[in-house]
Amino acid sequence: MAQQMAEPNCLHWSCDDVADWIEQLGFPQYRECFTRNLINGRKLIIIDCSHLPLLGITDFEHMKLIARSVRELLGIEDPFWNRSISLPPREPMGMFLEAKSITGPKADSLTYAKFLKANYK
Repeated sequence: MAQQMAEPNCLHWSCDDVADWIEQLGFPQYRECFTRNLINGRKLIIIDCSHLPLLGITDFEHMKLIARSVRELLGIEDPFWNRSISLPPREPMGMFLEAKSITGPKADSLTYAKFLKANYK
């Protein structure tokens, strides 16, 4: 069975919590980008370099650091272009976070333990 891990605490962050975090990363100039776009902990799941310009963040070095920090915060692996196709699509936490990133009662009630039980019997 897949390794048991806890859900990242950041999934429960408010927009202000995310904005505080981005400031603590050293980017106070992006606080408004995150609050104006209502990025909370659940929406943080989908933030990567392709989404940051849509929020108004276009400095490539900043984009790389923020995207890496989001992955570290969520505990998910770096995407590698040379990843073997013989490996599973992604590690369980990444797959769980993808399911959790959507809205609705099913995603709201989904926990990592339930996800593992349903998908990694």
